[in-house]
Amino acid sequence: MPWNNQGGGPWGSGPKGPWGSGPQSSGPTPPDLEEFLRRGQDKLRSVMPGGGLGGRGILLIVIIAVVFWFATGIYFVQPDETGVVMRFGAHVRDATWGMNYHLPYPIETAITPKVTHVNRIDVGMRVVEDSRRGGTEPRDVPEESLMLTGDENIVEVEFSVFWRIKPDQGASEYLFNIQNPEGTVKAVAESAMREVIGRSNLSPILTTARTEIEKAVHDLMQTTLDRYKAGVLITEVQMQRVYPPAEAAPAFRAVQAARIGSESAQNEAQVYANKKIPEAKGNAAQITQAAEAYKAQTVAEARGQAARFLKVYEEYKKAPEVTRRRLYLETMERVFGRTNKIILDANSAGGTGIVPYLPLTEPTQRAAPVPTNPGASQ
Repeated sequence: MPWNNQGGGPWGSGPKGPWGSGPQSSGPTPPDLEEFLRRGQDKLRSVMPGGGLGGRGILLIVIIAVVFWFATGIYFVQPDETGVVMRFGAHVRDATWGMNYHLPYPIETAITPKVTHVNRIDVGMRVVEDSRRGGTEPRDVPEESLMLTGDENIVEVEFSVFWRIKPDQGASEYLFNIQNPEGTVKAVAESAMREVIGRSNLSPILTTARTEIEKAVHDLMQTTLDRYKAGVLITEVQMQRVYPPAEAAPAFRAVQAARIGSESAQNEAQVYANKKIPEAKGNAAQITQAAEAYKAQTVAEARGQAARFLKVYEEYKKAPEVTRRRLYLETMERVFGRTNKIILDANSAGGTGIVPYLPLTEPTQRAAPVPTNPGASQ
């Protein structure tokens, strides 16, 4: 993780690391008591007759000085602040907003950090003044933004972290447990982003996985800072720009074009499948229904034939000879009903054996039509 080594890393310039002791800032320093007494005595000598002080005058001065000294313990906490009271440098209690009191200096002192102010830290970029355009523009910081993905690709990630002091007992942890809060938050943010990017592939990072990455970085940062007891609350992580390095941009564009072509082909195949699958299902349902209908028809016909056979069998048992003759005649009728027939009689007197056959149905079929002119028929 790159940072400026001249300042001792992101934890501050001291050798104590992020858990250095002592507050970052101190409250207003009360005036020196001895100096105040000396000046008061000089003024009293100048206004009193004779230029001297009696015992009562000195006692009065001491009482006034003691009252003023005790009055220096009054302090005010604004609604967006939390009061942290220290006794001989050790944290003893927190104070809510409004007027509060602590023992005068040097016994107790109070610090009032702002706990509702949201701070912002940019990683991978810096906002600089643009003298030509008269505004600001982001500038890349490659030593912070270059990261390695899980599929061994290089990507530049620029993001912002928004944080503030925790409202409950966070002010004391913020003041005493870390020496350089901004550097600590920045170092933790960069480390968390590198870890999350190292577990992800390049394509989701550049397309659809930004929300998941922001949430993962937020949770990892908060867990790390809570383990440090830094008193810092991460409110939001925003990814600003994610893009491949300039050296790999042409290859990346080619890969993106191939990926887009692949996705287009997959979409067309899915459309074709969505069209053909319902048709195939419909045809299958139609064939199934036709088969079910044929099955029902065949079963019904078989049952009807079986019932008919049983009826014939019952009649056959009553009159076997008559039933046998009837079956024979019906069978001959079905066989010879639609064929040309020649009848031979072996007992014929002429000896030819051919009996004239007069089909009764043909004359009716071949009958001449009725003439349309009544006079001609008469």
